[in-house]
Amino acid sequence: MRLQLTINRKNIPVEADPEMPLLWVLRDTLGMTGTKFGCGAGLCGACTVIVGGEAVRSCSTTVGAVAGKPIRTIEGLADARTQKLHPVQQAWKDCNVAQCGYCQSGQIMSAVALLEKHPRPSETQIAEGMEGNLCRCGTYPRMQQAIRQAAAKGKA
Repeated sequence: MRLQLTINRKNIPVEADPEMPLLWVLRDTLGMTGTKFGCGAGLCGACTVIVGGEAVRSCSTTVGAVAGKPIRTIEGLADARTQKLHPVQQAWKDCNVAQCGYCQSGQIMSAVALLEKHPRPSETQIAEGMEGNLCRCGTYPRMQQAIRQAAAKGKA
């Protein structure tokens, strides 16, 4: 079936079964490999993207459910023209958040969604906004520091 997706502000027609997970369309059909496969059950957060302003797990979200809604992936955060990093990406870099890095695109996307809803989040809002994004390396304190830094600089 032909579906119309809007990914990172670009209209992209896709030939896919509407029940196919968005993750597979992004990675396998479109070659957008920044979104990672983790658990495949929506539990770890490695596959998080933003759909209509909400952080969603792309492994358990069907492409049919998001057709016509704005989708943002990690590839769409940095300024395509200037290559300037998104404030959250810059904070991640400044705070040396990543270790192995596997979960980081999902973590960053959840942080962006959090800061778009709560530009000056409380510690509770940070914890709730990042809940369910797992990091085997345990860099949670640096993630929280990076989120606070991005919030302090404003404009997430």
